[in-house]
Amino acid sequence: MRSPKIKHETGNDIYWFDELGIADVAQVGGKNASLGEMISQMALEGIVVPFGFATSANMFREFLQKNALDQAIGQHIQALADGAENLQTAGAAIRKLISEGQFSPSQQQQIGSAYRQLCHQIGCDNVSVAVRSSATAEDLPEASFAGQQESYLNITGEVDLLEACRQCFASLYTDRAISYRQEQGFTHQQVALSVGVQQMINAESAGVMFSLDTETGFPDVVVINAAWGLGETIVKGSVTPDRFMVYKPLLTNKALLPIIEKKQGSKLEKMVYSSSISESTLTVATDDTERTTFVLTDDEVMALAKWAVAIERHYCRPMDMEWAKDSVTKKIYMVQARPETVESQKSSGVLVNYQLKEQSKVLVEGTSVGSAIATGPVFNIASPADIDQFPDGAILVTQKTDPDWVPLMSRASGIITDVGGPTSHAAIVSRELKVATIVGCENATSVLKNNQQVTLSCAEGALGKVYEGKLAYETTAINLADIPRTQTEIMINAALPDSIFHWWSLPVAGIGLTRIEFIISSQIRVHPMALVHPEKVTDPVVRNKIQKLTRGYSHQPDYFVTHLALGVAKIAASQYPKPVIVRMSDFKSNEYRGLLGGVFFEIEEENPMLGLRGASRYYHPLYKEAFILECQAIIRAREQIGFDNIIVMIPFCRTPDEADKVLAVMAEAGLIRGENGLQVYVMCEIPSNVILAEEFARRFDGFSIGSNDLTQLVLGIDRDSNELKPLFDARNAAVKSMIAQVIKVAHECGCKVGICGQAPSDHPEFAEFLVECGIDSISLNPDSVPTASIHIAAAEGLKAEELKVGLSKAELSQTDSSKVEQSKAKDETDTS
Repeated sequence: MRSPKIKHETGNDIYWFDELGIADVAQVGGKNASLGEMISQMALEGIVVPFGFATSANMFREFLQKNALDQAIGQHIQALADGAENLQTAGAAIRKLISEGQFSPSQQQQIGSAYRQLCHQIGCDNVSVAVRSSATAEDLPEASFAGQQESYLNITGEVDLLEACRQCFASLYTDRAISYRQEQGFTHQQVALSVGVQQMINAESAGVMFSLDTETGFPDVVVINAAWGLGETIVKGSVTPDRFMVYKPLLTNKALLPIIEKKQGSKLEKMVYSSSISESTLTVATDDTERTTFVLTDDEVMALAKWAVAIERHYCRPMDMEWAKDSVTKKIYMVQARPETVESQKSSGVLVNYQLKEQSKVLVEGTSVGSAIATGPVFNIASPADIDQFPDGAILVTQKTDPDWVPLMSRASGIITDVGGPTSHAAIVSRELKVATIVGCENATSVLKNNQQVTLSCAEGALGKVYEGKLAYETTAINLADIPRTQTEIMINAALPDSIFHWWSLPVAGIGLTRIEFIISSQIRVHPMALVHPEKVTDPVVRNKIQKLTRGYSHQPDYFVTHLALGVAKIAASQYPKPVIVRMSDFKSNEYRGLLGGVFFEIEEENPMLGLRGASRYYHPLYKEAFILECQAIIRAREQIGFDNIIVMIPFCRTPDEADKVLAVMAEAGLIRGENGLQVYVMCEIPSNVILAEEFARRFDGFSIGSNDLTQLVLGIDRDSNELKPLFDARNAAVKSMIAQVIKVAHECGCKVGICGQAPSDHPEFAEFLVECGIDSISLNPDSVPTASIHIAAAEGLKAEELKVGLSKAELSQTDSSKVEQSKAKDETDTS
């Protein structure tokens, strides 16, 4: 039980924030109760909350009663239920009734007295306040009610404050709030409204923060979005903000900087105080400096992340928070905290995977919300007033969405917007509605036309894509409890940091192959030598593109090192502290030429597959300086960000002498085998790796078998030849003999051996062969883990009855029984 509150001299219907706690939701709503909880309970954590007071739910009920509104409101609600009135008509009528109501003299006196006391406490006459609605049913763990009611910013004086309070009361019956309560099963009379009156922070910057990844439910990160000015632009989705991600388990180590993602948003506008009498705020364009500068410093990101962890720990659940930084004092305040209501409510025992079965032209791209796929006809809507025109099941396309769009959003099969970030109100609501959404596309409304059939894909990581036409896709429901545990370690292959958290809950032993060339091609996009030697890039168009990408970096190579380090660190975070094997770049010369500026540094080869690739590049004058940048990125990810679970792997190392040269270059860069626990593996994909396995074992800590290249070189078959495809088979006796030999020799030398490839999951007998040889680990594409684990468990001799049960469940979860297209996609992505 909470102790009785000590009232200020303001009346029984006013509560000061320091009197409130989370137990007071029924009287002041979730938003105000949470503010009080943070002020009264979290000051020792260093969390600062702007002070203020709240009106009681009782005041709202008395307001309705004394203005004789209960019956009239009930009549409109009944007319809506009977179909006699539509949502817009009923909502507008109820809001008009409340807006025309009058506060009683006692209510006016209580609100006015509280405001004067707040001014006195702050030391400022007519202090500017934020006036926010707080519904008594909001911020529950299972329903957010986010953005359903109104807020009024930069309010000064008692007269304007009373009007803002009255409009907050009326906003309990916005169209979106009425619709939301109906969807959530709340009766309208069940919900009352409290008004929070809080010292207004004249924000230089503001944003939204979550204590988990809102796209995948990965619990070990804090996600922070930040924009210039007041925070309403992020909440309403009118800007694409900066995005930061911090790994929580390493926050307590003061020697580390566990920021694993930094993405700069366009931030085209900001909301600021207005000096106009007619409006309290206005939205203005940002300047070029603001658009190209991160809103937060690393120190500020870390401080906010620590607050998020403290708040989550106090509430014992994942949280959704808002913060603001004062433009004068530069002090950061926490202005709101509520339970996260989407990912935290999902079952962690079932993983649903979406996968496109075909491709087409990409029409627009943006930030994906969730991981689903949707298809349907496009329908452009400029205003929620046009809701009646929208056909159910269409793909909603608009410039931006705000809370007024919720009734329409629930009718769409997918949503695409020009602006907005992953923590905007529109993104939050679409997650709750379970509607596939892509925000921040910039040009969707101009490119996509009404009735055009499209496929909206959020299943390819953080970059959402809208494809032309209606494409086929499949879903796989993976019940994690049905995946058998094996003695042989099951690991997964990884390529893109933005999609890696989708697989965090798989019961695997780590990541057996991380392909950093995918990070280079998708996120860095520039040839590293073009950053080391920009003077050799003679094409002015290419130079301008590189300068645009690297703006903000006084030393261009830092752009490469920073982005590669963050990408590798994010992948390592998904499995920490389990091992994550990071293969250094394995592009061929023709693939390197495709990077921005690559044509100025790459030779043209007759057969790039057998040319200057892998280890031979790392000490070669054409690439050595770039390889040193790769090493510096690994050092940063391991030693500065903190992921010492990273193991380095060298691909296509032809001879022991070549291995010595590579290890020497790594040491020159400061990446030394055995120092700070660093292990270095080598790919086993050339017959010489097997024949000289003992020599390689002296130089490396482990082997990872690349079955595709090994098969190619043992059988003398071009792995890309369609004509010879029937002969290309890792199960060939010659290939198996090589694999068995390297496992035996490696184990005799005390080295681990794994394999990264698709053959073990495609061919049960091949998995059985690997287990019989005593292989230590098998690394697979993530969606192959359930079925492959069953085959591996069978090879290990698990009970036949247990195997049968597990296999039947795994097979039933696959909604498309055909594996042809799936195998084709895996063959294209498996470069090992």
